[in-house]
Amino acid sequence: MSHKVHPKAHRLKALADWNSRWLNKKNIPKYLEEDFKIRSFINNKFEKLGVEKVEIERFSGKITIIISSARPGLIIGRGGEGIEELRKGLVREILNINKESLTGQKEKRELKIEIREIKDPWSSASLSAQWIAQQIEKRVPRRKVLKQVLEKIMASKSNKGARVEVAGRLDGVSIARREWLKKGKLPRQTIRADIDYAQTEARCTYGVIGVRVWIYKGEKFE
Repeated sequence: MSHKVHPKAHRLKALADWNSRWLNKKNIPKYLEEDFKIRSFINNKFEKLGVEKVEIERFSGKITIIISSARPGLIIGRGGEGIEELRKGLVREILNINKESLTGQKEKRELKIEIREIKDPWSSASLSAQWIAQQIEKRVPRRKVLKQVLEKIMASKSNKGARVEVAGRLDGVSIARREWLKKGKLPRQTIRADIDYAQTEARCTYGVIGVRVWIYKGEKFE
């Protein structure tokens, strides 16, 4: 019998890297909770600004948050106002840099925020899935949306194949079902295959619709 695994987790250290990069045996639960809250805070704040992923690095008391987005100018804001507002929100709501730790000692931590631009949004599975979810929430016919996104993904020269899938109470019917479309190659069992994967949700009045996207970008030999 087959066993379903996450395409990225299946290729960690071979083709992909962790989104959280740090090592601290003493504070693993605390830092793990912080990473989860940081990503939730950023995704909720910039929900419509095309945030692909949020990477977090912690080394020698310095926290670096790397935000990859298709619209970095809107996140940065005029004169860097958006970055400064984001920094204050993270420090106030989550990081508590100036407050004492559980041991009674103040932690010396420095926060740095870096914005990276995604030049080709249709080569990103995360941004493609977000676009599908937004269209479904606007009541656009699902078959039309799936065909449109497949055409846009395959129009990029770096993409060799793609698969898009939606599942749930499609169009508000009482019985949930799954529909998908595929174009090009998609060798999901090959370790050296560079496959970008993402999943998200479209929140409609009749329920939640799950969205999943696979994009195959060729094989990598290292």
